[in-house]
Amino acid sequence: MIEATRALTRRWLDALLHVHDTPERTARAYALGVFLGFSPFLGLHTIIAIALAFMLRLNRVAVLLGVYSNLPWIIGAYYLATTMMGAALLRTTLPPDLSERLRDMLQLSVRSREFWHEVMRLARPLLWPYTVGSLIGATILAAIAYRMALAFVISRRRYQVTAAKAPDRQPPASA
Repeated sequence: MIEATRALTRRWLDALLHVHDTPERTARAYALGVFLGFSPFLGLHTIIAIALAFMLRLNRVAVLLGVYSNLPWIIGAYYLATTMMGAALLRTTLPPDLSERLRDMLQLSVRSREFWHEVMRLARPLLWPYTVGSLIGATILAAIAYRMALAFVISRRRYQVTAAKAPDRQPPASA
């Protein structure tokens, strides 16, 4: 009974995780996760990733690992850099009094309606640069992630095959 339960659980996990996918398919799943993790859909990454992983029948763990590659300590710098890149590509100019407006906005209470109106007013000219810049950045990072994940999965599978074929090493006999 226990063996049957273990076998059923193992088959269920294999089907859920797609552990027998080709290296290319696993790398694509990871790259999709990286793309979504660095995309402009901030806050919706996980939901979109899980939905796409199920719809496309991809390795869910690989997709989620890719999504969570966007770590909290790099997220601010990444979106700042990609928004600046998007602004440069779209030739978006920032208001000259932006720093003063930001300082004034930060003096307001986060609970006040005025604060949120000011946030929207300051963010509106940056919406397209943010979107374009982070889509370009996400595409570049996904391409890099695909190459790296593919190399990793292939080398890992080669190692597993080699280890499985190697005869068990016996410790040397004591004299």
